[in-house]
This record gives sequence, structure tokens and C-alpha cells, in this order.
Amino acid sequence: MTAAKPIPFLDLKAQQARIAADLRRRLDTVLEHCQFILGPEVRELEEALATFCGAKHCVSVSSGTDALQIAMMAENIGRGDAVFLPAFTYTATAEVPLVLGATPVFVDVDPRTFQIDPAHLTARIEQVLAEGKLRPRALIGVDLFGQPADWPALTDIARRFNLITIDDLAQSFGGSLHGVMLGTQADATATSFFPSKSLGAYGDAGALFTESAERAELYRSLRTHGEGKTRYEVLRTGMNGRMDSIQAAVLLSKLTVFPEELRARERIARIYDQRLGNVVTTPARVPDSSSAWAIYAILLKDGTERDRIQAALKDEGVPTAIYYPRPLHRQPAYQGHHDGAALPVSEDVAQRILALPIHPDLTEADVERICQAVVTASRL
Repeated sequence: MTAAKPIPFLDLKAQQARIAADLRRRLDTVLEHCQFILGPEVRELEEALATFCGAKHCVSVSSGTDALQIAMMAENIGRGDAVFLPAFTYTATAEVPLVLGATPVFVDVDPRTFQIDPAHLTARIEQVLAEGKLRPRALIGVDLFGQPADWPALTDIARRFNLITIDDLAQSFGGSLHGVMLGTQADATATSFFPSKSLGAYGDAGALFTESAERAELYRSLRTHGEGKTRYEVLRTGMNGRMDSIQAAVLLSKLTVFPEELRARERIARIYDQRLGNVVTTPARVPDSSSAWAIYAILLKDGTERDRIQAALKDEGVPTAIYYPRPLHRQPAYQGHHDGAALPVSEDVAQRILALPIHPDLTEADVERICQAVVTASRL
């Protein structure tokens, strides 16, 4: 018996085929003018991205990680500062505060939406204040897996404790909350265009959004070695965080089909909800929001069941991924910086979570095959 052809977890080739003509035109233009860094495509992209999410200012950068770093450098976050962030997310969110000398304070997440838990955040801030060793300075809210964090609640908490707010939008560009596109909910918003994102480049790229003209000007300086009005006027210590014109050209081309792709992702997510809701624990929707569905993650009973179902799906040619197998406070690099607070939800979710394929080039037959494989595996 011939094994079924594996379904791609992400199909960049199919997407490229749909935008091939426009993509080639834009890439050829870059090759013609040879302005490979911060060329005209970069400025065009910044305007298009700001318009898309309703932000006043967009500053393109070289990666989502650099976006986070520039946002924190602009606020002079460093030694002695506490930066509050969820324990269940990608490493970059904790890595950047440490690079700048600050201390990440890990906060637990909601067991169903996987977003940072506002109640636990408040408790953690009060704990840090009571201990008196660190200055509470910033809150990084992560819009995880495509869905938004509870920004109204997070903003209220930040105002109460005088915290700078940074939205880590790396996985959720294209999502919305209460009818407003993500990108304007925090003092600074950092996003990533890593190839696997819902809107992805063909290499590393990222962007910062802000409503402040002063912050935007500072971001532009910091991304280019801290330069001032001229190239050789250095006003501050910065970094090399500029975007390549080729990545901007790719993103401009992908933006032409991005709304259509978001609708396709939503359609697939709804099929998963309907077919799998009585079989596994499907993602809870954040109320009054739309998701970019970068990741569709189900929850299983325990790690043993996850291993069994993941293996069964692999045998059927259905790829899966685990985001994330270990919460940040359990990572070897960060354990020494954790204050020992219990984060039971993050630890539990890490043992049970499993991501299914979700991308706009999945066919109806692919989605049905994935659903049937999950249903069958759950009954073994």
C-alpha cells in the first residue's frame, strides 16, 4: 500500500505561485535600482503597513527580535528594571530584556486562550514592588498564535503601575480586537515577518508601530547605529536593524493577497472547530476579536496522549508541531533569572499542546484528511 503524500505544514511554494507575476516585477525593480537596504520599497511598505493596521507611524526593521530590542532601547530599559511578560511564548520575548541587562518577570497565561493572565500580572507586579529589588518598568503583552491579548485590561494595569506597554505582535499581524486592528493598542508594537508568519518575508524582517512621532524618529535612529540627520552624526548607541529592500518587495507583493489569506485561515479554523470540538480541546476565541491564525493549537489530555496522537498523525502524512514544549522559565538560559514563582498553567499547557497545519493553500480535501486523522487517532 502506497503511503499518502504528506500535507505541507506550511506551503510557501503554493503561495509564491499565486503571486508570481507581481513578485517577479517587484524583485526585478529592486535588482534594477540596486538600493538593497532601505530602498524605495521599504518606504512604500511602511506606509502600506501603517495604513493596514491604522497606526500613525511604521518603522521597518530587520527582524521581530530587533523590533522588540529597539522598542526597549528607546525607553532606556536596562539594569535594575523588571519587564513583565508571559511565560508561555517564544524565546525572543524574554531574550531581549536580558540582552539589555533588564530582568524578565514571568507571568502565567489563561488556560484556554493562552494569553497573559491579567490577574496574575497584577499579583506579579505587586510582588516585585513588595520585594523592592527591581523597578517595574515595562509590560510585554504577546498576541499569541494569531489572537489578541486582553489589551484593555493590560492597559489599565500598566497605567496603574506606570509601566510602558509593548505589544509583541509577531504572530498576530492582521488580527483585531473590539473592531480595531492590532498595532495601536500599546505604546509600541513590534511585529515579525519571519517566513512562517501569516504575513511572512523570504528571510528575517520586522516592523515597529507607534502613535508617537517622537518614538518613530527615535526608532529610525536606533535601527541605523543611532545616527542623526546625517550618516556620520551619531547621537546615541544604536544597532544595525535595517530592512532589506528585497524583503520589503516580497511583503508588498504578499500584502495584495493578505486579506484573502486571512479569510481562508479563518474558514479553516472554523472547520477545525466544528469537526474537532467534541474530540479534542480546540482554541477558545478571544471575545470580540478576529485572529490571524498563525497557529491552530489543540489541547490533549496529557503528554502521553499527545505523543501517541502526534505519531499517529505522522503515519497518516499529517504534520504537527509543538508550540511550545517548555515554558520560558524552564529554559536553561532563563532558569537562573526566574524568581521561582509557580506558573502551573504554562507548565501544563506545554505538556498538552499540539499545532495542526493552518495555511491558506490547504485544500478542502487536505482539511478533511487532517480532521479525520485527528478523530481516528483520538479513538485509538
